[in-house]
Amino acid sequence: MAAPSLSLTLARAHLRRRRTQNLSTVLGIAVGVMVLIAALSLTNGFTGALVQATLRASPHLSLTRFSPGGLDPQMERALKDNQAVTAFMPFLADKGLLTRPASEGRSAGLDFATLFGVTAEAGKVLALPADESRLLSDLKPGHVLLGSALAQSLGAFQGQELRLLVGSTQRRSTLKVAGIFRSGNYLIDSAYAFVPLATLQQLQGTTHINGYQVRLGDPDLAPQVGETLSQALPYSSLPWQDLYGSLLDQLRLQKQVIGFVVFLIVIVAAFGIANVLTLTVFEKTQEIAILRAMGASRQHIIWAFVWQGAALGAAGLLLGNLLGLLISLYFTWRPFQIPGDLYFITALPVQVRLSDLMWVNALGLSTTLLAALLPARRAANIEPARIIR
Repeated sequence: MAAPSLSLTLARAHLRRRRTQNLSTVLGIAVGVMVLIAALSLTNGFTGALVQATLRASPHLSLTRFSPGGLDPQMERALKDNQAVTAFMPFLADKGLLTRPASEGRSAGLDFATLFGVTAEAGKVLALPADESRLLSDLKPGHVLLGSALAQSLGAFQGQELRLLVGSTQRRSTLKVAGIFRSGNYLIDSAYAFVPLATLQQLQGTTHINGYQVRLGDPDLAPQVGETLSQALPYSSLPWQDLYGSLLDQLRLQKQVIGFVVFLIVIVAAFGIANVLTLTVFEKTQEIAILRAMGASRQHIIWAFVWQGAALGAAGLLLGNLLGLLISLYFTWRPFQIPGDLYFITALPVQVRLSDLMWVNALGLSTTLLAALLPARRAANIEPARIIR
């Protein structure tokens, strides 16, 4: 019990001195940890919001036929029997050019769109807001539901008639705008348009479908469910993770880069601990030599400085965690607004993860302890006889 008692006594005595420097060191670590927690939480929120917005207008799983054909009772039976599936629908996709005719005082508007032919089950397969899901499920022949950014580009509004040129057949038709949907993902809102399946089939001159779109109780199970269904039947599966794989990889890389760059602040603050302890070693060289001559071991001296580093690091981490969580709470209450046409979503939510807090604190404490070891070893290597002489 002697060694810990002596080491702690020396650590407390040294911490009482240089209070200004100790405070600045603690604040440096706290700022680094605060920024790191806030940055990771905002990055988590951005990733989660973007994925959530994307999945509002996209299915969790798409099953595409290898060969053209109509409705497939065998696949529909397999989907009904799969407990992970909550809803599904047949779909048909195509590209088209939408045009809003010019009117008095307004020039014509036109834009390309990705057309999806859907059935009444679309409101269950897609996770649009309730009113928009109702419009999607109740689409009548010759009607179209436009993404909000696409409607803005066309200058179209509910009830207006648009002209459509279907890409695959070059057939022309007139569609009436049944409404506008907003997923929160600008890329989807600026490109997607939904029409009844029978309308798109008529425009293509076919009774075929591309396949089935599926919604799952747990979106993370999409790869496994798709593999199971595609092995049993002649379909290729496309989980949402594969469809947006490059986007998810970029978001993960972004989080890693942000975490590394911001963690450099913690490393710089850890050098503050090393500087404070190194100055203490220089100032207390004679006292350390006397302690060594009186019987204090190298372990006593090393632990005295390690305890100092641990105390400064722990204080910085606690304060940094508190400030980081307060900032995250503030942005939860008042989300940071961003331009949706540039960053896909209009508000930046916050998502604090326990795993992030754990590794931030573990890495921060490890860094501060390593910063304390160098001056601790220097102090332990002082030779009493040479210093006292």
